[in-house]
Amino acid sequence: MPFKTKALAAATVLAAAVAAPSWAAAPQAYGRLHDKNVAGSYRVDPDHTSVQFTIGHAGVALCSGVFKKVTGTYTFDPRHPAADKADITIAVDSLDTFLPMRDDDLKKGKQFFDAAQYPEIHFKSTRYVAKGGDHGLLYGDITLHGVTKPAVFHVTLIGAGKVGYLPKPWGGYLSGFVATTTIDRMDFGVDAYPAGLSHTVAVRVEVEGVRQGS
Repeated sequence: MPFKTKALAAATVLAAAVAAPSWAAAPQAYGRLHDKNVAGSYRVDPDHTSVQFTIGHAGVALCSGVFKKVTGTYTFDPRHPAADKADITIAVDSLDTFLPMRDDDLKKGKQFFDAAQYPEIHFKSTRYVAKGGDHGLLYGDITLHGVTKPAVFHVTLIGAGKVGYLPKPWGGYLSGFVATTTIDRMDFGVDAYPAGLSHTVAVRVEVEGVRQGS
């Protein structure tokens, strides 16, 4: 196979991997709780919630990182999905790519996250469309690097129910979701190394929430 053909094939595989990474399918939690009485308003538990991202690096591999400080609220009612909503805030300074020097560049760089000027990433939903079972599409707006763009998350309910053995603030009636999407970083002005880093970024949000009043 000629070199150019091999390079094109490799780039195609890489693009597919970024668009649909291997962790996109959510595994079931151990001893999964599936209480039908899941409706309510929830506070995001920041100790059991994270936002992961994966980006193509140098045309040869994938590189991942995580935001470890996520806060917010959401409401969920399977009987009235049109009323479901989410409001999530991510602290840019909580970024961790497991290499401190790279983290520093990503946080401070004007063409990266520029945390000094834009300390938060924000998502606010506009509507939720149930797709049967425990799945649905969550539409909303992402504000990143001072730019707001629409996004659609594929949402899967992992489980819900009363968890009595955990002390507060973690215990109570809990629910958990995985939400995935892809964004184009160039749309948000995060445009460093346009030839060396993929423009498409895969995003995975793992959320655990405590129902208010539980």
